[in-house]
Amino acid sequence: MNLFLTIVLDGLIEASWLFVVALGLTLIFGVLKILNIAHGSFYALGAYIAATAVTIAAAHSLPPALGFVAMLISVALIASIVGLLLERGLLKLFYGRDEVVLLLVTYAVFLILEDTTKLIWGVNPIYASQPYELFGNVEFAGLFYVGYDLLLIPAAAAIGLAVWFGLNRTVMGKIVLAVIHNEEMSLSMGVRVNRVYAAAFAFGVLLAGLAGALTAPKISMQPGLSSDVIILSFAIVVIGGLGSVEGAAIGAVLVGLARATSVHLMPQAELFMIYLIMAAVLMFRPEGLFKRETARRI
Repeated sequence: MNLFLTIVLDGLIEASWLFVVALGLTLIFGVLKILNIAHGSFYALGAYIAATAVTIAAAHSLPPALGFVAMLISVALIASIVGLLLERGLLKLFYGRDEVVLLLVTYAVFLILEDTTKLIWGVNPIYASQPYELFGNVEFAGLFYVGYDLLLIPAAAAIGLAVWFGLNRTVMGKIVLAVIHNEEMSLSMGVRVNRVYAAAFAFGVLLAGLAGALTAPKISMQPGLSSDVIILSFAIVVIGGLGSVEGAAIGAVLVGLARATSVHLMPQAELFMIYLIMAAVLMFRPEGLFKRETARRI
């Protein structure tokens, strides 16, 4: 029984931050129709910025709680600005071209950001563990967990609900959904599609950076961090369906539980289990579990 609970909790903790990353990726694809290879680099950038903010706060003898708040605020500001500048200064120049061109552009951004993080923060591991001790240890069904890890689960759920509410219950969200479903009709109705593109891309980058900030206290920041994240987030959105918030949530839970099960029962098959789930889903649902319906063109 304890092993089952351990696998479930570990899986949900893993799924929580993966969901936030995949949510940004699926939102960008839903609006801009771009498979953003650089998304993992935005996650890594958020983690590095968070580590820097925590280190500065600790150097000034600020309480860990203030360092945690400073970490989130700094990542939110910088990540959204970086996303906005990239979309307005680079990506918009390639709209209307073949999708492969945009794919290559985001891959180039990925390479540039990888080297940029090395130039700024170096190649040695960086740690920012002060916020990890904020919430102590929690006992659950005879098991002891770090409170910070458990906090990630409701935090990810709150972020997902906020994004769903914003898309489905607000005017701006309705405009974004209109662009997702029919860009040409939205343009003819007076929607400034370019502004929607910029806002969606900046918000997707913000989510990736926020996921990096939330996981920064529990990992070491080092080169190569972004590669693993982009592979996992792509697996999640493929399983759930590109452009679907609900699909990102279900995909993240499946991937998180698969990784946790493999780690506890068969560590050598950790990546294999993820690809096995992805292959099984694609066999029966080639467009993912929650692929949105598209209108047939006549």
